[in-house]
Parts: sequence; structure tokens; C-alpha cells
Amino acid sequence: MNLMNLMQLKEAWNVFKDNHPKFPLFLKAASESALKEGSMIEIHVTSPEGKTLTTNMKLKASDLELMEQLKATLK
Repeated sequence: MNLMNLMQLKEAWNVFKDNHPKFPLFLKAASESALKEGSMIEIHVTSPEGKTLTTNMKLKASDLELMEQLKATLK
């Protein structure tokens, strides 16, 4: 990733945090107490028309490493 892309990513993250201020707080709480190897993450997306998509994943050590790298990058 080049420096310009990194700067754009950080700016986009700042806009996202402004638009959804509770979500970063949720991520912080989850990372401090629940995100560990073997934890399950489940995501539900509901479209404006009411269609729902759901998926889940069990966290691996490599997933946690990626999350730590992203957290350090977006600080």
C-alpha cells in the first residue's frame, strides 16, 4: 500500500467514525473482551427492501493479527 492510499484510507475511516460514532466504540469493547481465537463473528445485512444476508466466521490467529495491523494503521 502506498502512502497516498494509506492517507485516503485514514480519511475514509475518519468520515466513517463521524457517520457511525457507536461502531468504533463497539469494536473497541469487542476487541478488549471478546475477540480471541475461536470467537465467532456473525454479520447480518438487511437491504432497504427487507432482504437479509447472514454469514459468520470463527476467528483464527491470523485474523487477529490482521485486525491488530488494521487497528495500528487506522489510529
